[in-house]
Amino acid sequence: MNAYRMPTEDIGFVLLDVLDAPSQLAALPEAADADAALMRQLLDEMGKFIDGEIAPLNRMGDETGAQWKDGAVTMAPGFKDAYQAFWQAGWPALSAAPDDGGQGLPAVLEAVLYENLSAANHGWTMAPGLLHGAYECLKHHGSDELKARYLSKLATGEWLATMCLTEPHAGSDLGAASTRAVPQADGSVKLSGTKIFISGGEHDLTDNIVHLVLARLPDAPPGPKGLSLFLCPKFYEDGTRSAVFCERIEEKMGLHGSPTCVMRFDEARGWIVGAPDKGLAAMFVMMNAARLHVALQGVGLLGAAWQKADAYAHDRRQMRAPGARETSLLIEHPAMQRILDTQRAWIDGGRVLAYQTAIELDMARHHPDAQRRADAERWCALTTPVLKSAFTHQAFHGGSDCLQVFGGHGYVREWGIEQHVRDARVAMIYEGTNEIQAIDLLVRKVLPDGGAALCALLDQLQADTDEATAAALQQLQDATRALAARCTQDAALAYHVADDYLRAVAVALLAWAWARIARCAPAAARWQAPARAFGRWVLPELAMRLQIVQAMETTDA
Repeated sequence: MNAYRMPTEDIGFVLLDVLDAPSQLAALPEAADADAALMRQLLDEMGKFIDGEIAPLNRMGDETGAQWKDGAVTMAPGFKDAYQAFWQAGWPALSAAPDDGGQGLPAVLEAVLYENLSAANHGWTMAPGLLHGAYECLKHHGSDELKARYLSKLATGEWLATMCLTEPHAGSDLGAASTRAVPQADGSVKLSGTKIFISGGEHDLTDNIVHLVLARLPDAPPGPKGLSLFLCPKFYEDGTRSAVFCERIEEKMGLHGSPTCVMRFDEARGWIVGAPDKGLAAMFVMMNAARLHVALQGVGLLGAAWQKADAYAHDRRQMRAPGARETSLLIEHPAMQRILDTQRAWIDGGRVLAYQTAIELDMARHHPDAQRRADAERWCALTTPVLKSAFTHQAFHGGSDCLQVFGGHGYVREWGIEQHVRDARVAMIYEGTNEIQAIDLLVRKVLPDGGAALCALLDQLQADTDEATAAALQQLQDATRALAARCTQDAALAYHVADDYLRAVAVALLAWAWARIARCAPAAARWQAPARAFGRWVLPELAMRLQIVQAMETTDA
């Protein structure tokens, strides 16, 4: 089947018409040059690069994969040349500060870039996927000496980075990590321990790899409060190699183009990033950036699966559709229309929410008004776990629905749709499992203030939507207040209903997104079918999820 093609026109409509991103960003001095003309030009160039250089490598990455031999990893044919073209063209540096070698453009343009890179070639995109988070982490927490050595290399993408958290005995429970950091007289440390599931821990794409590693100093307290963050490169400034070794790469269900490495640190020399025992605070700068990017992976991967299924449905003839006199195209069958239109409803609405979240990131960092910055921080804190969980879930389950359009042909490798399903599955797990995202939303973000912050956000959205959507948002508000009151009497309840509650929030936010789309394209045929699908087959989930939550409130958990 044909490789992915970036839907530049659809993205431009969401970015420029639905969200009016240039007007929103006009209040930021840093974004003064990011007008509609520049955004359209960037989208066009982005599409040319992704369609021409990255998408054609997707199948090769899956079939050949990354290869490990004697501690070295060789990437699939074409991957290295594509990456060199990528960073030299300036794509990784879009939103990095000009002082660090970046272009200083709004985060939303970087969001669009990574959504479509993931859609075109998820395995390849895993390599630069952590760059921005590593850059932000070092910029905010690194010493002047470390920034002088490494910051511009990360900003431009000349060097790639890893996030070394997980250990064999410590998955999501980072507090159980035991990698050791022993201080040295020269201010460095020696790192010893094993990290697993390290994306891009070893490869041949760049001349150096910058590892950011969670470890414990000798006098550190137990648990997560005793973790510090350290930087350890593959190569030092004098050209010597560090004592960091790739023991093997995992054999995986999908993402064959990305090496998932087991990394061993044998007294490898590194340096602390941030304050001792404050490693998680520094690392969460990186993890929060990564979680939005994983949400964008979900939108992109679902979009890629939809593209393949839609093309097949417009080409394949099968049986007679209702009312037809002869064999019909699959797209004429109502069951296939329902699948395709429903997934498009998630894709289109997901773009609105993800792009607005990226805009809010810039507002939180740069807006001159303190209240506007606080509102933006609230938006990002509440929506990031929702988007990460809901859209990675939809990428896998909706991608599986897209496979259904192919019938038996979807289950064989010839058509490529099964790769999307395999590749998408891991996004529900990494960067904090979807269950952890649900707990983060409800237990850590909503309940501590009795739902006040979320209800304030919903009030804001209600003032910017139609009557029917406002009613749905009010329904969520009422349910939130009732749940918060009940959880004061039953501490375990929140953990039982967190997943259903997050899905309810996701659907409510999608309702707002589709109201925004409808306001800008009331008569455009392109948007009518997914709009109807949202109302018929997605929005009813809000009532169902809230009913489950309310039923749990009245029974013993």
